[in-house]
Amino acid sequence: MDNGISERLLSSEVEKTNDDLKVRVYDESRKIWRVALPGVLSRVASFGSIIVTQSFIGHIGELDLAAYALVQTLTVRFVNGILIGMSSATETLCGQAYGAGQYHMMGIYLQRSWIVDFITLTVLLPFFIFATPIFKLLGQEESIADAAGYVSYWFIPVVYNFVFSLTIQMYLQAQQKNMIIAWLSVAQFVIHIPLSWLLVYQFEFGVPGAMIAHIFGGWCPNTWRGFTMDALKDIFPVVKLSISSGVMVCLELWYNAVLVLLAGYMKNAEVAISAFSICLNINGWEFMISLGFLGAACVRVANELGRGDAKATRFSIKVLVSTSILVGLFFWILCLAFGSKIGYLFTNEKEVADAVSELSLLLAFSVLLNSIYPVLSGVAVGAGLQSTVAIINLCCYYLIGIPIGAVLGYVANLEVQGIWLGMICGVVTQSIALCYMTWRTDWDNEVAKAKQRLQKFYLKSDESNQLA
Repeated sequence: MDNGISERLLSSEVEKTNDDLKVRVYDESRKIWRVALPGVLSRVASFGSIIVTQSFIGHIGELDLAAYALVQTLTVRFVNGILIGMSSATETLCGQAYGAGQYHMMGIYLQRSWIVDFITLTVLLPFFIFATPIFKLLGQEESIADAAGYVSYWFIPVVYNFVFSLTIQMYLQAQQKNMIIAWLSVAQFVIHIPLSWLLVYQFEFGVPGAMIAHIFGGWCPNTWRGFTMDALKDIFPVVKLSISSGVMVCLELWYNAVLVLLAGYMKNAEVAISAFSICLNINGWEFMISLGFLGAACVRVANELGRGDAKATRFSIKVLVSTSILVGLFFWILCLAFGSKIGYLFTNEKEVADAVSELSLLLAFSVLLNSIYPVLSGVAVGAGLQSTVAIINLCCYYLIGIPIGAVLGYVANLEVQGIWLGMICGVVTQSIALCYMTWRTDWDNEVAKAKQRLQKFYLKSDESNQLA
């Protein structure tokens, strides 16, 4: 009799625990998707403009496609990597400040990021102005390098656009007010398609312009108090964090760029670069979904660390990784099913389309891996662990991935497939390392570090010298 009562009580407790877990998972998932969905929509739409442009250019000719691919994958990715990385310092500081209730500091962090990123980009302009001689110096074919030099000039206004769009997106995302970014980006993408059909090439400033107007128009009254001279105070520690953030992301984004560079040294360079870049951009487009989860991971981890809740941080990481892997499995299946036909969306050349088809299986597994390491990178950004991830990226990509890719591509004569296999080896190693790092991290200690970081940069609201 007593055993029966005990079993019923135990069963009741188990059901209650399961119900509590379901509620916690649901609440955490709702918080994640509130940040991730707008981030996914905005990034997929923004990157989609690049894909649409590449598709239209690819139907003009192989040379134009190869030139565009070289600039977009090497120069733009190189510069964009620096800006995204340095802007992720804004993501760390704003996320933790919002979690700690230091709302007025977020506007100051945003202004500091504008100053740092704008100066950085201006220093990097020669990479666009002297693109042709740089590509020739790197050993690319003369015809491709000449065409790429012309294309690079058109990207200059786009990269200046990144200074504001990236930082403002991270600032709004930390407050979970980034739905406006999603709708603006989707609208830009919808407009971009007919404009590409009419003009082939079109760049706009609509999204960041609208976001700036939103902020200045009083949409963020607690976090935007106007321009202030406080943005110039303590800027060097912010620069230091921005540099470590920049190195972390750059090593990741430049990895693909180096592989494209290797493809350019193959016998049929135009086909190799075109096919490789098409697959990389498809992978990159799906990767924008992963970046949405990266942003959600950063915001959730930073917010919980700012609040001082290590237990909630650990639970959020588990839900984030599980959700992202499920999404990755869905797109993995799609790539396996339709991978052989993707090439014809970008080119009429059978040789290029066949080369893309040969890479479709490797593309599918790269898409699956996209669901793991970006989320863990987002966890690191939220906790301010960028320096550690930078070391992991350096070792996994440049000491493992690229050498293996070069050996398989040139020595084993697997060409583009060999280079991609090397890339996957680097990503697998990185994913394992990030999993281990996340598992071994003392999140109670990270709560204490976040508190120290916020105290270090904190300025009282009434001390701010408002200019606007």
